[in-house]
This record gives sequence, C-alpha cells and structure tokens, in this order.
Amino acid sequence: MGHLNSNLPGSRASDEAVVARPAGGPKGRGWLWVLIIAVIAALGYWYFRGPKASTEAQGPAAPGGSGKGPGRQGAGAGGFVVPVVVATARRGDLPVFYNGLGTVTAFNTVTVHSRVDGQITKINFQEGQFVHQGDSLLEIDARPYQVQLEQAEGQLAKDQAQLRDVQVNYERYQLLYKEGVIPKQQMDTQGAQVGQIEGAIKGDQGLVDGAKLQLVYARVIAPISGRIGLRLVDVGNIVHASDSNGLLVITQLQPIAVIFSLPQDQLPGVATKLQKKEQMVVDGYDRDDTTKIESGQLLTIDNQIDTTTGTYKLKAVFNNDRNLLFPNQFVNVHLLADVKKDLIIVPASAIQRGPQGTYVYVVQNGNTAKIQTVTLAQMTANTVGLSAGLNPGDVVVVDGQDKLQDGSKVNPGTAPAGPANAQNAIGAPPVAPSQPGNPQQNGAGARRRTDAPQQGHSPGKPQ
Repeated sequence: MGHLNSNLPGSRASDEAVVARPAGGPKGRGWLWVLIIAVIAALGYWYFRGPKASTEAQGPAAPGGSGKGPGRQGAGAGGFVVPVVVATARRGDLPVFYNGLGTVTAFNTVTVHSRVDGQITKINFQEGQFVHQGDSLLEIDARPYQVQLEQAEGQLAKDQAQLRDVQVNYERYQLLYKEGVIPKQQMDTQGAQVGQIEGAIKGDQGLVDGAKLQLVYARVIAPISGRIGLRLVDVGNIVHASDSNGLLVITQLQPIAVIFSLPQDQLPGVATKLQKKEQMVVDGYDRDDTTKIESGQLLTIDNQIDTTTGTYKLKAVFNNDRNLLFPNQFVNVHLLADVKKDLIIVPASAIQRGPQGTYVYVVQNGNTAKIQTVTLAQMTANTVGLSAGLNPGDVVVVDGQDKLQDGSKVNPGTAPAGPANAQNAIGAPPVAPSQPGNPQQNGAGARRRTDAPQQGHSPGKPQ
C-alpha cells in the first residue's frame, strides 16, 4: 500500500508540504530571540544610564571642582548640605612656650652619717616624716664619752692646782732676786715652769671640750628641713663614723628644683631675659602633658652646651607647697618665653595647606563655605595666631573640611565644651556628636582632625 500511495500525484505534494513545514519553524524562533536580546539591552542601558543622568541633572559642579564623582558635585552647588564643626575667631594674646623634658631634683639632699662610734639606743623619727633643721633624729650610747669627759676634767683640775703652786713660787723668786739672794737664771727657770703648766692646762681644756663635743655628736640632729626616707639602721646597731652607707637620707622638697633641656637654638632669647633680670615662668606638666602640676620660675642655665645632643640644661625652682613634685619625677616643662600681642586666634585644626599656601574655610551668611587665605604668626600646640586673613568674629570650620570646596553649603555646629590644656589660650575642639541618618558621618560622629594641617590639600579639589 505504501508503494501504491507514493506513486500517486497527490501523495507527492503532501509529502513535500510535510517536509517544508519543519524548515520554517526554527526561522521564526530566531527572530523571537533577537527581540528578547534587544529588550534586555534596552533595560540594561536604562538601568546604568538613568542614575548618572539624574545626578548630572542636579546641577553643574561647584567652582574650582573637578566635576568628577557625584560626592563632590553633591557637596557643592547641587544643594547637598555638609555638616561641619565650627569655631569663632577672636582677637587676643598668644603665649610662646619652649617645651622640654625635665627631672625633678631635690633642692638639697643630705645623707646623715654618725660622727662618733657607738650603739644606737633611740630613734626619734618615723620613715617618711617631715623634720625641721635641729630636730633630734638618733641617740647613740654616750657613756664612753661621758667617761672621757670626766677624765679630761680631772686632768685639768690637777694641772690648775699645779699652776697655782708654781705661780706662788715664781712670785717668791722674784722677791728674792730683787734682794739679790738668788741669781736671775733661777728666777727665769721658775717663770718657764709657770708657762709649761699654763700650756698643759690649755691642752686639758681642749680634751674637755673634745669630750663634750663627742657627747653632742652622740645625738644626731637634722642638718636641714625636709622629708626623711627609709631608715638604714635600727635600734641596737653599732655605727661608726667611717660607715659609708649613712643612717638616713633627708631630701628638701620645699622649695624643689627641676632640671630640663632645651635646643641650643632657643638659648639666645632665654639668656637675654636672664641677663636683664626678667622673671621667666616655668610650668610643670605630668607625663601625659595634659595636667598642670605646679608653676615656678627659671633660676639659671648651665654654662655649656651638650655637643652630643645639641641642647643645654636649665634649672627652675618650684615652691611645691602641695608636695606634688617628688625627687626623680619625670615632668614636661613649658617655659614661657614670650607673648605675641594682638593676634587673631583660631584652633589649629582650622588651618589647611595647599599649593596657594595656608587657608581656612570661612562660613559666610547663608551657611556657605568660602576659602580664605591666612598668614600664620605663631602656633602653640592646638592654637594658632594669625596676623592677616581673618577678623574677630569670623566663623571658621574646624572639622569636616575634607568634604568641602569653595561655595559648599554647610550645616554648622559647635563642639561640646571639654577640658582644655591650661597652656593654651584656646584649645582644639573636641569630637562632635554623631548625627543619625547622616551618610557623611557613617554613624560615628564627625572625625576629629589632627593638630597638624594636611599637606598638599588644595581648595576645591577632592582628596
């Protein structure tokens, strides 16, 4: 049947139709895939091009900006407001300090030794006690020296009696010589004997005084006023005048001295003031250089410069009424060398540096940041004195400058009050509190800038 059907004309046409139908199916599906790929390409173009176009539509880049990146354009004229911390410039005087490292030294230190040999019978002080000059500290067995005194006094009495006898005989010899009974030589011999006994009496008197002095030395007294350290002997110990360790150590704490070093370049100004008899104030700070311990005055400077370090030593005196300074204590010393008058004072964190020099961001009316070039006159720790560029009352940005350019809109805020270094007329502002929802602060508050302004930061250029 298959052979018969295949020979018929109608059957051949139907077979050709059947063969032609599958050839048209894949071609129709190819156009469908082309359409799907075109739709995907259009969606991708819209997805990646849309945000960029909307950002460019916000407005042109701020003057002086590079025009690259949405962050810089948003911080400029596009309307995005940058939160910053500000401070107000003021007119005042700025002190100039020379800072050095110092060591507290007792104004006087005495190691008390025994001046006689003997056994300690009594101790009249306690460790760490403050004593005054002349106070009794120790008592040494004085009985041997009392015996020596009695022996010396007995010999003195004997020689004094003998002196009276030879004096009477000498007077008799003088009468006999006048009457011509005895020769002159005999009278002179008797007179020499009187002189010998008088000399022996002086020697006896010296022995008596020496024995009395040993009795005085048996009581050890304080040679200076000060604080006693740990005692080195106890009751019952035998001490000798030749002992090298001593009995105790007394350090004078009021007043007390501080020895510190400064670079040799700062010597001329200090030496000139000392020659003019000017009083120079010296402040002592703790190890962290944050808390002021005591104030004193510069006493003198050393007579030579240390060639190994290029520094010279100075000595300052402190009253130390509160006993806050202790011998061998490490301190940071601030020597007030000068005072710059009539400067514009701002925090050091407001100062920026760029190719055009030093500048600050000034907040103008309308909360707009403007770059203002300034001239530095003096920088002391966290405070800067300006001789030109600002006026009293100008508001400058002290934190958040890395997000600013000339003409940026800002939201100024002041930092909370905190403890300032007593050395400075005005301190650097503390860290500003965080503002929730502010993407520029990353939820951690405004980042505090370091005291030293950033190098190479040009205004209007993103860092």
